[in-house]
Amino acid sequence: MGIRRLLDVRLNNTSQLSGFSKRDDLAYFLRAICDVAYLHEPLLAPTQELLDGYRKGRGGWDDYEQRFITLMAERRIEDYMHPEFFATPTVLLCSEATAEHCHRRLVLEYLQRKWGSGKLHIVHL
Repeated sequence: MGIRRLLDVRLNNTSQLSGFSKRDDLAYFLRAICDVAYLHEPLLAPTQELLDGYRKGRGGWDDYEQRFITLMAERRIEDYMHPEFFATPTVLLCSEATAEHCHRRLVLEYLQRKWGSGKLHIVHL
């Protein structure tokens, strides 16, 4: 069973730097080529302040990670998202190339801790 939904967790998904991964273009290509649904969820994105601080060198990855985890806890994303949502094979999209220093990994690991390890099957593509 392949991916059926792409969940865009980027804060900025319409900028020129996004190229063909701009929100509207991506939604169109996913549907037309792959029959995959597109959904943008800014609740799972960092704040602009948090993102800028990390990208501009005001704190390293460890600081960013802790601050983002705190943000997710304050937002109570585990109450907003539900494990049943991920019963549809879903891939998370952000701007980082690998999961090592990426908030999409932090989102899934956070939800896995909150819901229990059997609720999500995480694969880094």
